[in-house]
Amino acid sequence: MIGWYAGERSRLRSLYELAEDSPERLEAAIGQGRVLAATDAGEIVAFLQLVESEGEIELKGLAVTEPRQGTGIGSALIARAADECRAEGWTNLLVSTAAAATDTVRFYQRRGFRMLRIERDAFTPADGYPEGFEIDGIPMRDRVWLSLAL
Repeated sequence: MIGWYAGERSRLRSLYELAEDSPERLEAAIGQGRVLAATDAGEIVAFLQLVESEGEIELKGLAVTEPRQGTGIGSALIARAADECRAEGWTNLLVSTAAAATDTVRFYQRRGFRMLRIERDAFTPADGYPEGFEIDGIPMRDRVWLSLAL
């Protein structure tokens, strides 16, 4: 079941930690915007965070518990978020991720997101990311922004 989450965000911390590698960025983001949560038998198994900023709406975070990954829950959350945003009059849904996270980039592309721009040197120690951090042997340096037309 997917619905708006009104509980304490601290209950979602383990999911936020799956979505964000920087403790500093996690702390800054955890209380922002609004959250859709997917539950199964009363247990929260996934979340999607939407944040409005400067006239745009961003999918700020998305995570699914490891045992439930690959079961379609992330896709269902994106579909619900897109429907909600469309109904509210938004025309685009933005998302960003590390360019090195090629599986994540492909995940969003499979759901209709298209490349928008690259933000170079976005993942630095100043933002709480470890020096030399890699994803599948690729240095995590640049952020890629994608957009879904609603």
